[in-house]
Amino acid sequence: MNRKKNKFTILLFFTGFLHLSAIYAQERLNLEQAVQIALENNYDIKLNKNDVEQAKNNANRANAGMLPIVTGNLFTNHNVSNTKQTLSNGIVQERNGAKNTNFVYGPELNWQVFDGFQMFARYDRLKELENLGEANFKLAVQTTLADVINNYYDLVQQQQQIEALSGALEISRIRLRNSESRYTIGKAAKLEVLAASVDLNTDTTNLLRQIDLYRNTKINLNELLARDINTDFTVTDTIIIRSSMILAELQNAASKLNPSLQSALINKRISEINLREVKANRYPGINLNTAYNFNRSTSELGFARNSVGRGLNYGLTASVNIFNGYLQKRAEKNASLQIENNQLQYEKLNQSITSQLSSLYQTFQTNLQLVKLERQNLEVARQNMDITLEKFRLGSVAPLEFREAQRNYIDANARYTNAQFEAKLAEVALLQLSGRLNLQ
Repeated sequence: MNRKKNKFTILLFFTGFLHLSAIYAQERLNLEQAVQIALENNYDIKLNKNDVEQAKNNANRANAGMLPIVTGNLFTNHNVSNTKQTLSNGIVQERNGAKNTNFVYGPELNWQVFDGFQMFARYDRLKELENLGEANFKLAVQTTLADVINNYYDLVQQQQQIEALSGALEISRIRLRNSESRYTIGKAAKLEVLAASVDLNTDTTNLLRQIDLYRNTKINLNELLARDINTDFTVTDTIIIRSSMILAELQNAASKLNPSLQSALINKRISEINLREVKANRYPGINLNTAYNFNRSTSELGFARNSVGRGLNYGLTASVNIFNGYLQKRAEKNASLQIENNQLQYEKLNQSITSQLSSLYQTFQTNLQLVKLERQNLEVARQNMDITLEKFRLGSVAPLEFREAQRNYIDANARYTNAQFEAKLAEVALLQLSGRLNLQ
């Protein structure tokens, strides 16, 4: 029974070992390549890019109503009727099934030459909507960039965890072999062998779970890159943390570059333009219209059996709102309130970003200190593990003491990699909020 367990443990170990070996056999994907793929393929970026193109297409004078509209018109009418006419000289004309036709065609121009400057306000609003689309596109790029970086370095720290757990597993195998040898020659009890086997199985389970998490995180990154989720790759083995960041510079950059803050400012300007559009309804509207028509009509009964004509028609229409039940005043009041709301939302967002920056900066500084501390702890735990392992081989350390040293080393490695990863997450969040997130 014990032999079967040992075989199973060895099988699990080699499964993890083969996976770890495969990591280094795969093609390495660096962060710059991952970001480039995401910028080209990510669906959110593509959708926002199309929205920007639509906004650019809409921002033109014709869409604002500044240009005339020219149409080609065609009208035709046919009727058949039974008609009886008495002329002034007493002659009676009567016809059953008399056919009459009327055919008119020609170009027509309509042009609103004045609408209280509303067309100019509409054009300004369309330009601001274009700016809003660009701000949203920047936000999508920054969000995708942050997600890719975070997932990438999550894989880096998980890869480090796999390496540490694989090393711990190898140490557990050495311990089991040593315990079995000692038991064979009568220097150890069966209980020591069983305890070593249980610990080996535990370490194998932890490694396989970490490998499973690593694979799932790779799937998530492939999804962000909008490519086949089964694409296999490996990542770099280090986490580089930018430590030279100043809070005042981040806050100053956020006020100018943060996409969400820029969107809030644009929305405020759009609400101000909307008030101009509403006030334009107080002015008269003036429209010019002209047409050149060709006309032909026929009648089987009457004085004119056939008539053909052509000519130019032109005219001017003017209208002004005199009274509409105070709806104009109400619309202007609502537009003014919307300006105030957008100003308040901008101030609220600005305060929130400032608060987040201050909080994240403090977290970032704390994580930098933790990285230094955990690096020292890891070195101490590694030295303790080496000494304890050597003593265990000599038989001068109890199995429980050996296991404790091994567990301390695993925990110290996990805390160190987590501290690095948390510091990197805080760094990315700071740069994203400030609008300065890039690969430099």
